[in-house]
Amino acid sequence: MRIHFIAVGGSAMHNLAIALHLKGYDVTGSDDHIFEPSKSRLNKHGLLPDDFGWDASRISDDLDFVILGMHAKVDNPELIESQNRNLKIVSYPEFIYEMSKNKTRVVIGGSHGKTSITAMVLHVLNQNGREVDFMVGAQLEGFETMVHLTDENDFILLEGDEYLSSPIDRRPKFHLYKPNIALLSGISWDHINVFPTKEIYLKQFELFLETMVSGGVLVYNKLDSQVNQISIDCKRPIRKLEYTMPDYYIDNGISFLRTDEGDLPLKIFGDHNLSNLSGAKLICQLMGVQEEEFNNSISSFKGADKRLESILVMKDRNVFKDFAHSPSKVIATVKALKNQYQNRKLIALLELHTFSSLNKEFIVEYKDSLKSADIAVLFYDPKAIKNKGLSEIDDKMIKKAFNDNKLIVFSNSGQLSDFLLSQSYVNANLLIMSSGNYASLDLDFITSQIKISE
Repeated sequence: MRIHFIAVGGSAMHNLAIALHLKGYDVTGSDDHIFEPSKSRLNKHGLLPDDFGWDASRISDDLDFVILGMHAKVDNPELIESQNRNLKIVSYPEFIYEMSKNKTRVVIGGSHGKTSITAMVLHVLNQNGREVDFMVGAQLEGFETMVHLTDENDFILLEGDEYLSSPIDRRPKFHLYKPNIALLSGISWDHINVFPTKEIYLKQFELFLETMVSGGVLVYNKLDSQVNQISIDCKRPIRKLEYTMPDYYIDNGISFLRTDEGDLPLKIFGDHNLSNLSGAKLICQLMGVQEEEFNNSISSFKGADKRLESILVMKDRNVFKDFAHSPSKVIATVKALKNQYQNRKLIALLELHTFSSLNKEFIVEYKDSLKSADIAVLFYDPKAIKNKGLSEIDDKMIKKAFNDNKLIVFSNSGQLSDFLLSQSYVNANLLIMSSGNYASLDLDFITSQIKISE
């Protein structure tokens, strides 16, 4: 089978390209820019394009599929050539469904928590020797790629993203998978550029439940009021299983899960992660893992990449990096760290980077989101605002939206670096939250200085 990827450098796209290459397919790809780690991974497997940019001559009649990524535009010359030749053009979720029609599809959805839950389930299955196909949106320890496709595995585990499938397929990705087993973790308005109101955004999750296979199983977070309501209201002929917070406690900076076999120390922490654990446990049981097997395996789970990831651990100070950028994720992440280390000062740094977070209409959703921090710091890059075609914002507007006059706001990465290096990190934690890079802030250097600071 010959397959060409338009915009092969994306996180999911490059992993799918590698997975299909390893499966023995003839894979090619193109992109105008490819960044790390996608670049190195594609190069390792001989899939890195010889030249960056779009070229219609890459498209030929012998292609079985053209897989189109969201980074491409509707006027992409390779897309237009594919359309002119009447080739089969699909998004990556559409292609994954085609590859998994005869499998039991397990889809983890939600505005927040879906990556962590998918990662937990995959970790437990791997620890217990259960072979499954999968697609997850973050790098996990012990896995070469985050997409794995076979002919023989019975289950496929999929992270269900609610964002659009491709430039020519405006359906949310998770509407295409038709799950036999689904999980909903939480709903909090996001992606304002494609879902301009909360009502439109919420509707996507209602429609997701309507795509479930008859006789399937829905696992849902009872603690999230919106998830609870749409799960109860769903009229599909499916079984419904709710989950809440497990029984746990914190001792000396470590969370312990109370189980029938005794108290189990965990490497993860925070109410959101413990709630995610409860959902992951039900999913694993539906996939054939016993409770004792789950408990024994989850204790070694360190978390997904950039999800409360420790980048410096010392006796009196830690530095954590987190992908949190939406209001609900920021609130949960800051609260988790403050509760876990109640006797330490918490310096919380958030970058407004996404289209939604930099939008004047949406930024008010961040009200009180950093209030749990002892020192709350915010960064935004004026160039990012200009590149996204948004109206300018300023410090006064941001402080009002966050309902925090003490919020320290920076729009220059050099000044932000100086500030971070001027702080005392004795008995203190630094939390760095962003889906961007703070206008190329050198976090490695800052972390190295925190390590030796007095």
